[in-house]
Amino acid sequence: MSNLLLYKNYNGTVEYSKEDKCLFGKVVGIKALLSYEGDSVQELEQDFQNVIDEYLADCDERNVKPEQPYKGTFNVRISPELHRNIAVYAIEHEKSLNAVVEEAIRNMVECKR
Repeated sequence: MSNLLLYKNYNGTVEYSKEDKCLFGKVVGIKALLSYEGDSVQELEQDFQNVIDEYLADCDERNVKPEQPYKGTFNVRISPELHRNIAVYAIEHEKSLNAVVEEAIRNMVECKR
């Protein structure tokens, strides 16, 4: 179960400020700082969607390509021993290293659901 909001392929966090007695969050997966808030879940979701719509409209107006979260590539740092083990596994199973890592991640994520 996730506490992330989703709109137009963008995710946003859901947090609570006890001090301000409001919900707030930020869009994750991009470098731009996009934040939103609300006094209820409905207000928070609406402000989240408004922030995404405004961001996309601003990018369009400035003729700039909006950042896309989760491009499908990322760097992973692992121990040399694990790197060697997974590379050997890939060779033995006639798969690419990327295919083996993707399979391992997919299996881990599907087990958590």
